[in-house]
Amino acid sequence: MTENAYRHGCLTLRRKFDRIEDAAVLSTGRCSDGRLMINFISQRFRLPFLYAYLDKNASFAHGVNFAVAGATALDASYLESAAGITMPFTRSSLNVQLDWFETHLASSLCSSSPEQCRAKLASALFFVGEIGGNDYNYAFFQGKSIVDATFLVPRIVETIRDAAIRVIQHGARHLIVPGNFPIGCVPSYLTVFRSTNPADYDKRGCLGRYNEFAELHNGQLQGMLQSLRTQFPYVRIQYADYYNAALHLLDNAANLGFDVNTRFQACCGAGGDYNFDPRRMCGATGTSACPDPSKRLSWDGIHMTENAYRHMVASLFAGNLIG
Repeated sequence: MTENAYRHGCLTLRRKFDRIEDAAVLSTGRCSDGRLMINFISQRFRLPFLYAYLDKNASFAHGVNFAVAGATALDASYLESAAGITMPFTRSSLNVQLDWFETHLASSLCSSSPEQCRAKLASALFFVGEIGGNDYNYAFFQGKSIVDATFLVPRIVETIRDAAIRVIQHGARHLIVPGNFPIGCVPSYLTVFRSTNPADYDKRGCLGRYNEFAELHNGQLQGMLQSLRTQFPYVRIQYADYYNAALHLLDNAANLGFDVNTRFQACCGAGGDYNFDPRRMCGATGTSACPDPSKRLSWDGIHMTENAYRHMVASLFAGNLIG
């Protein structure tokens, strides 16, 4: 099982848990105040939490996580040369993570018996995503327009397709590929692209055109996945609807125990209407965290809180948003 990376610098909070396993995962630098969606999905399937691939002292007996904070779908060289987008945090694109995956197979899981390896992969769950969000974030926050970013969509979807085919060719038979979040509702977007025109906001208070862009990506992604299902009818390929799961949290914030008045505000930040300042990200001098992150949807203006991720997973499964 693999999970795509998160997007920016992180403030790590070390917390006490009843289980040693929880503490081990949560002290490794997550972009949140606690567990991420991959952890809650692991719990749902009664699997141990996954260790990072680059942790060479970890046990990968139950799976491995190839995620990298700030990773993109497209290679850094392509983004820089073709789109003029610089990579501020990492050059570990999806292809780099797939190379690690194949190295892992060759060096451990598949080193002794290729037949046994394919049998294991056939019964494994591969979680490919959410990937592509960073490509768009970097584009928008570096001044690219929605028209500019739209040209990236087919290339990103093609890259995700190629990644899915690579793991299928290695023997994968169950893939989950998530879509993008409603980025127009995220505090970082609401801050950087705030508008004086009320028509730019939807009924929720989100930036409509950025949500429409996320829907464009998700629509093309779902079309590609349907083509893959036709090409590989023996593989179970599912789409995880992060977009509508996140909107469910916004629409039902009060019933889920979140503070409705701060649902668009980051817990950790440096003030302002959305408690987000791109010049002073969470963890920088002058930032602070809210007293109770469980009441907030957003942790740092970009990533969700542990409690929000918990409800995201519950919403995905309860609302039939994986399929």
